[in-house]
Amino acid sequence: MINTSHLSDRLNDPPTKIRVLIVDDHTLFRSGLETLLERHDIAVVGTAGNGRDGFMMAREIPHEILLLDMRMPEMSGLEVLAGLRATGFSAHIVMLTTSNEEQDLVESLRTGAQGYLLKDMEPSELVRALRSVMRGEVIVAPELVATLARIVRSDGVDESGHHEACSPFDDLTGREREILCLLAEGQSNKVIAKNLGISDGTVKLHVKAILRKLNLHSRVEAAVMAVEKQLCDRKEEVTA
Repeated sequence: MINTSHLSDRLNDPPTKIRVLIVDDHTLFRSGLETLLERHDIAVVGTAGNGRDGFMMAREIPHEILLLDMRMPEMSGLEVLAGLRATGFSAHIVMLTTSNEEQDLVESLRTGAQGYLLKDMEPSELVRALRSVMRGEVIVAPELVATLARIVRSDGVDESGHHEACSPFDDLTGREREILCLLAEGQSNKVIAKNLGISDGTVKLHVKAILRKLNLHSRVEAAVMAVEKQLCDRKEEVTA
């Protein structure tokens, strides 16, 4: 079922307001999510209860982010994702699901999703994640960062079973390396600040410096690189 109530009003929202479509087959979840996003000044311009309706809506209603469930009737989330990308669909697509399956994560990102989030995340974290997606970042649930890093690490092994010898971390300071390792563990800025006894703002500055020096766009990419290149493993060997 497609719900476009108050659509005309929401399509006329100020351009700075993020417009979101929600495609999920659980009515109560859709309703609760819509209320949550609206409270954080994010406009929900429509909702759909199955993949086929969601596919049609995504092509017809202007929006910036499509929130897409994985398991749905008519068409699965992955089928909707693949179908939209095949048509040249350019809006951001974020999977919002209960599935922490490795295959679902990998297929979603390879098919063109800009995010893979779990439904049990904190509401404030979801809102921050959507704003990060709007800045061009790829967002993955913290619980799945280690899984993604392991996959990338496996793909990065050459035919002889050895990793590349060069290190991209030479320009990082000791503190930046320390924070990068904590990012690789899936820790948030707030948790890192508490563990290191520094402010959230200081952590954010360090993260920005890390991304700039590594020529990356998101903390997820940085975390994956740290695990792939065994930065934190080397640190443990040195301090042991």
